[in-house]
Amino acid sequence: MKTKIFAAMLVVLGAVPLAQAQQTAPPADKGEYVARAGDCIACHSVVGGKPFAGGLKMGTPLGAIYSTNITPDPETGIGNYSLADFDRAVRGGVAKDGHNLYPAMPYPSYAKITDDDVRALYDFFMKQVPPVKQANKPSEIKGVMGIRWPLAIWNMLFMDKGVYVAKKDHDDAWNRGAYLVEGLEHCGACHTPRGLAFQEKGLDASSGAFLQGAELDAWSAPNLRGDLRTGLGGWSKDELASFLKTGHNDKAVAFGSMIDVLNNSTPYLSDDDVNAMAAYLKSLPATTQQAAYVYNDAATKELQSGKPQQPGAAVYLGNCVSCHGADGKGQAPFIPPLAGNPAVLDGIPSSLINLVLNSAEPLVVKGMPDAYRMPQYRVQLTDDEIAQALSFIRGAWGNDAPAVTSAQVKAMRPITDPSSDRVIVLKMR
Repeated sequence: MKTKIFAAMLVVLGAVPLAQAQQTAPPADKGEYVARAGDCIACHSVVGGKPFAGGLKMGTPLGAIYSTNITPDPETGIGNYSLADFDRAVRGGVAKDGHNLYPAMPYPSYAKITDDDVRALYDFFMKQVPPVKQANKPSEIKGVMGIRWPLAIWNMLFMDKGVYVAKKDHDDAWNRGAYLVEGLEHCGACHTPRGLAFQEKGLDASSGAFLQGAELDAWSAPNLRGDLRTGLGGWSKDELASFLKTGHNDKAVAFGSMIDVLNNSTPYLSDDDVNAMAAYLKSLPATTQQAAYVYNDAATKELQSGKPQQPGAAVYLGNCVSCHGADGKGQAPFIPPLAGNPAVLDGIPSSLINLVLNSAEPLVVKGMPDAYRMPQYRVQLTDDEIAQALSFIRGAWGNDAPAVTSAQVKAMRPITDPSSDRVIVLKMR
């Protein structure tokens, strides 16, 4: 995923642009396929730059760091890495010269990758990726705070080493899905909440915290477990597989950091692998007891009257109804419903505020751009108007989610301002 996070004792996170180079052909071999599954291009490329040449700025509370050049250039990239050096970096988080990598590189997840996949990935980078001579940018973390040896202690405390081992009580498809979700696709890096040392609270299906949802990069990465209202409990396996392949279904449309996954990774996977991921995710039990969402048409009738009385309803009627409808059901599969949408029901409204202020990056699946993009309302609407409209949405059609305050909108404006060079720092649940 493009938001790869977390140094020891600090958060590594940034507003991540899309890599300019988008390959539309299916992967030519296993190595390219593994690179797609790992979404390597997302963090190691920048808009206008060469693929895998690094330079992506990622913010931390102590200063920014930059992703590195992983092309086979011998001077500025990884051209002098042996297979063992490459393996140590990818699965162990230690560079060739011995310095510890920040866990912005998701090696706690990549530790599960098989030897065969590591070798295939190595061959891909060494033989198929064009070398780019581009020096790595130094970290902006100054003085003693930039010392990396404490990362070795962090690794000992919070990293589970060892290749993924198939669970005998599950079938091959489930195990393949687990390998992809927990390992190569490193879904937990965004969707799992963090502890006091900014470690993922769970690394696999054995933990109830795994994929429970987390706030990051000014978005709320959704709950991927079986919770009925705020998770995937109301989705079928086929609906989930469709989302992973296309970025939308009749229940949701991709936004935030998930855009990058759809632009670079999951649509390029085989149907068997996507279905395996969906089967695995659907097996994760809910962690909260939630009543199933039930639609209520009271808000629909109020909007259809043309004279809405609830605060925010008039703002919705003037700006949102043409796409999302008076009934809040949207226009599937490209314009998502607001009624019963887990992102709308999420206890943390970060994603909704961010979307209204700034819209989202384009969804480009295998070179085909999405025809529908939500406009941004940063200029058109005040903080109060946005807060009222979102509060109306979160309370309408049976949603029954907490209201949004103007203070929350005000706080989101500067950290997501597209004209600003500010980097975004993670907030934990």
